[in-house]
Amino acid sequence: MANYTEVNEFILLGLTNLWGLQGFLFVLFLILYMISLLGNGTIVAVVVNEPQLQTPMYFFLGNLSCLDIFYSTVTVPKMLAGFLSGNQAISFAGCLAQLHFFHFLGSSEVMLLAVMAYDCYVAICNPLRYTVVMNQWFCLLLVVITWATGFLHALIHLVMTSQLHFCGPNNVHHFFCDIKPLLRLACSSTSLNLILLNTMTGSLVLALCLLMLLSYLYIISFLLMKVKFQENRKKAFSTCASHVMVVTLYYGTAAITYLCPSLDSMAEEMIVTL
Repeated sequence: MANYTEVNEFILLGLTNLWGLQGFLFVLFLILYMISLLGNGTIVAVVVNEPQLQTPMYFFLGNLSCLDIFYSTVTVPKMLAGFLSGNQAISFAGCLAQLHFFHFLGSSEVMLLAVMAYDCYVAICNPLRYTVVMNQWFCLLLVVITWATGFLHALIHLVMTSQLHFCGPNNVHHFFCDIKPLLRLACSSTSLNLILLNTMTGSLVLALCLLMLLSYLYIISFLLMKVKFQENRKKAFSTCASHVMVVTLYYGTAAITYLCPSLDSMAEEMIVTL
C-alpha cells in the first residue's frame, strides 16, 4: 500500500455496453426526464401562483416536486451524455459531489414524506385545530429541518468516502456514483463506512417508518370509530392512498438497496435504483 497510485477519475459503466441499445435508452430516459421536469415544474408553478393552494399540504407537495426535479437532475443528464458520447468518465471530485447531492436530496425526500404523513394525520384527526397546529412558521420549520438533516446525513457519508484510498480499478458498475459501488473499489478498509451506512440509514428509515405507521394507525382508527358517513371515509382514504403508495415504493427500494445484505449483484442493484 505504500506505493499505491491515487485514482483521479472513475469510469461509469452505465446500464449496458451494447451500442445498439444506447440510442434507445437515450430517447427513453430523455422522455422520462422531460416528463418529470414538466410535471414537477407545473406543480411548483401552480402551487406558487394559485392563492387557493397556499395550504400546508400543497406547500409540502411543492417542496417534494422541487426535490424530485433536483434529485433526477443529479444523475440523469450525466447518464444521457454518456449514451451520446460513450464517454462515461467522471472526475473524483465530480463523483463525490454526485454522491453527496444524491443522498442529500434522497434523504430529504424520505423525511418530507414522513412530514406529509403527519400533516395528513392532523388534517383528518384534528381538523378544527389544523390551521393552528400546521401554521405557516411550523410548516417552514419542518421543511428547513428536513433539508438540513438531509444535508448533514449526506455530508457524513461524503466525508467518510473521501477518506478512502482508491488505487484501481476505477470502473464503477453503476450509472452514477453511489456509496456501495465506490466502497467495492476502495483499497483501504471500508468496515467503518459500511457500519455507518447500515446504522445511519437503518435508524433513519426505521424512525421515519415508525412515525408514518403511527400516523396512519391513528388515521385508520379515527375513520373507523368516529367517522360515520361512508362518503367521508372514502374521501379521507383516497387522500392518503397516493401518499401510501409513494412511501411504499420509495422506502422499499431504499431499504433493499442500502440495507439488504443479499443484494450482491450490481445488475439487481441498478434495477432497484431505477
